Amino acid sequence: MKALAQRRARITRVREVQLLHAVGEAAAAEGKVNQLEGNAAKLAAMRMSLTLAPGITSGAGIGNAGEMGLRLDTVRHGLTDAIGAAKAIAQARVNDRRDADIRRESAERLENRAVIELQRMIEERMTANFRLRPRKEAPNG
Repeated sequence: MKALAQRRARITRVREVQLLHAVGEAAAAEGKVNQLEGNAAKLAAMRMSLTLAPGITSGAGIGNAGEMGLRLDTVRHGLTDAIGAAKAIAQARVNDRRDADIRRESAERLENRAVIELQRMIEERMTANFRLRPRKEAPNG
């Protein structure tokens, strides 16, 4: 029974490490989503900031601004797929974290039950080994 309690304690420790690992992966995936969304927002802001200087402008300047805007839009729209994939990965990591938490809680309950059972067994053994011995009469001499 002691081996069972020790094994369950070891499983609980492993489940705790797995949970911490899953939490870290979920946070990293969420950070990646935030980074990609931030990059898309920066590209949109850069695109909106493309303005021509007031006054006389050449056709080359207008063409360059248009080309830069087109490139920024292309890159920003290309990030849409990456953001979608990153969100799917982040959701999967959140699910993994939840599953790891459930497994950890289950392992803790099993460990607690094993410890309680071990304590009960020890108490039973102690009471079973305790016998009332008849008193020896002291010689009254």
